[in-house]
Amino acid sequence: MKRSKPFLLLMLADFVARSAYQMGKTPLLPIFAAALGASGAFLGLIVSVSTVTGLFLKPLFGILSDRWGRRVWLLIGAGFFAFMPFLYRFIQTPEQLLAIRLIHGLATAIYGPVTLAYIAELSRNDKTGARRHSPAAEDIGWFQMARSGGYIVGPALAGWLLLSLEATAVFTIIGLISCAVFLPIINLPETRPSEARKLKPILQHIKNAIRDGGQTPAVWLTGGLEAVTFIALYTLKAFLPIYALEAGVSVALVGLYFSLNEAVHVFGKPFCGRLGDRWGYLPTISLGMLILAAALPLVRVLDQGPLFLLPAALMGVAQALIFPAAIALVSDRISPEHLGAGMGLIGMLQNFGKVAGPVLGGLAITALGYETTLVSLSVMLVLGTAIIWSLFAPRKLINT
Repeated sequence: MKRSKPFLLLMLADFVARSAYQMGKTPLLPIFAAALGASGAFLGLIVSVSTVTGLFLKPLFGILSDRWGRRVWLLIGAGFFAFMPFLYRFIQTPEQLLAIRLIHGLATAIYGPVTLAYIAELSRNDKTGARRHSPAAEDIGWFQMARSGGYIVGPALAGWLLLSLEATAVFTIIGLISCAVFLPIINLPETRPSEARKLKPILQHIKNAIRDGGQTPAVWLTGGLEAVTFIALYTLKAFLPIYALEAGVSVALVGLYFSLNEAVHVFGKPFCGRLGDRWGYLPTISLGMLILAAALPLVRVLDQGPLFLLPAALMGVAQALIFPAAIALVSDRISPEHLGAGMGLIGMLQNFGKVAGPVLGGLAITALGYETTLVSLSVMLVLGTAIIWSLFAPRKLINT
């Protein structure tokens, strides 16, 4: 299916922004923080604090984009992407770095819900603003593939630059690259007609948006499932390398595991999004949850050589099934007036899973051991899927 020019422009903008942003996270940020004297828990806080920013502010920025339009907030987000990296040159203490990371996190807190709302709005409206039946999950799958590409390109480029440049110089390059984000964004049209409409007082608007999102079962359904999914995935990301080394597995094989997982996840999104459009979003999400539940216990076969890579591929398929369909389900069910709010609430729950995953996983591993924790996470995913199907009538949530 041919994509529109605004769709392609936003894909390009997000790819450039995310690539540059990820350059500043891995491996650059931990190295820079350590050079400033940060260590232990404080270094971990510096690395993760930008995620906390999104945890609290994504719903707000989604709501504000519903009120004032997507394009203006995309430009504001581009400003944070472009200008914040130039400030790293002046940082002299870990505490200053923590503050800068907290503010820099506003970039993704804005871009996360606003870009998804823009893509969803393109999928649900034609030029006259009328509803059309386009493959929303497939659109989101293509867009997320471009976004995930930044997670692959960014760290590799940063590692290469660090071979010959100091960390502060790399941050300056990140800022220069990020300035290119303005070019596609300024050429984006608004997705809704610019007709004059009376706006409610802003506090009333925020209250109504949160109430609408809170009363939409699809928001909590998909957000809850995604939070559980991220808890499982980020537990694995945090502790699998340590467990593998203790089991005598090659570091190269561990790296290949995560590379294979991400490759299957990234390139499978458009195809799995198309399946979601055809099969229905809730069945597709549920299938992904069950595949993920089946794959987690298989990670224990670390001593079986290449067989260790099987769960990596299965988890990539599971993620590709879950995430595009989840966003499409919310965009299909929430009021068009509060689409950005819905995307923000989903992003908030995702960030909760990312933050809580390593913490809860660490506590579980300490109390139960690694293998028992994997099985427990698997059981949690199966039970979560079963509870959702028993509490929510599928005919009310599946797209038709």
